[in-house]
Amino acid sequence: MPATIRDVARESGVHISTVSRTFSAPHLVNAETRSRVLACAEMLGYRPNRAARALITGRTYNIGLIVADIANPFFPPLIKAAESQARQRDHHIFIADTNEDATVEEELVRALAKQVDGVLLCSPRMSNSLIEQLSREVPLVVVNRQIPGLPAVVMDVAQGARLAVEHLTGLGHTEIALVAGPRGSWTSREIRRSAVAAARAAGTELTVIGPNPPTEDGGMAVAEQVIRTGVTAVLAYNDLMAIGLIEGLQSRDVRVPRDVSVVGIDDITLSRLIRPKLTTVATPAAAAGRAAVDMLLAHGDDRRTTAQVNLQTELVIRDSTGQGPGPHSPADPGNVIAPALDGVASYAKE
Repeated sequence: MPATIRDVARESGVHISTVSRTFSAPHLVNAETRSRVLACAEMLGYRPNRAARALITGRTYNIGLIVADIANPFFPPLIKAAESQARQRDHHIFIADTNEDATVEEELVRALAKQVDGVLLCSPRMSNSLIEQLSREVPLVVVNRQIPGLPAVVMDVAQGARLAVEHLTGLGHTEIALVAGPRGSWTSREIRRSAVAAARAAGTELTVIGPNPPTEDGGMAVAEQVIRTGVTAVLAYNDLMAIGLIEGLQSRDVRVPRDVSVVGIDDITLSRLIRPKLTTVATPAAAAGRAAVDMLLAHGDDRRTTAQVNLQTELVIRDSTGQGPGPHSPADPGNVIAPALDGVASYAKE
């Protein structure tokens, strides 16, 4: 016969209500008593009735986790870390995939709102105003997006983009391309902003190509465009695009890194397995998953909070970057050209 709450109370020498509070409102039970109750519950194999707890506390002990593309290797480490952290906090996670579609994203948030205590939005594609509106229906924590008044976990991709551009200019590359990510991506805008600033500081020409689908096929599709620009180095929005770009370049007899150096962002497992091994900006996806769960449970009831966690990125240098042609004289130095929304935008040296 399964252990009951009465068995746990008798074994730990406390009242039934104390056992109940240990599982439903642990902050109301002193640490020593809570540890004793939990130890006895574990020994007896007791598991609280989640449905009953939900009726008492008004909480489901479930969390929604919505990602832009579950097939992207960037997300599984974040998902696994979030699930593990949630289990340690006695919560379960429901995972949903938007396939990079803002309309699906909105539908999923609304569908989950009545079934969870809060939602983690990872790399959302919706507008800030819509996300703010949805936050009034269900507590939200946003990962890789900054929205005033909403809790957020942010990986410092701007720092990573700066390090990548400085690495390439340090190798002597004076003409660099940025293969941008999807339209509506906060991360892509941050990478672009930082890369432009770093290139300007180095007196280097930066050509922005995009927006583009954040996939391997998206990287392959811009290979011909990259070749036409005449650049000798490329920073891609993510590793998948960088890997697709390398494949596209090599299929056109352009050698990496001898002819063109390529840098990605994310440091997914595949970046270490391809040849040449990919130089990339490592982003702490697992740490972001854990931090997002903790932030939701800490600030979920505070719908207007400025809580934010900033996670550092770092450059991992491998085999896909090499020496550039060195400095050369610009044809016509001038001001930065205003970026276009589509296609190619060129940022000239000052």
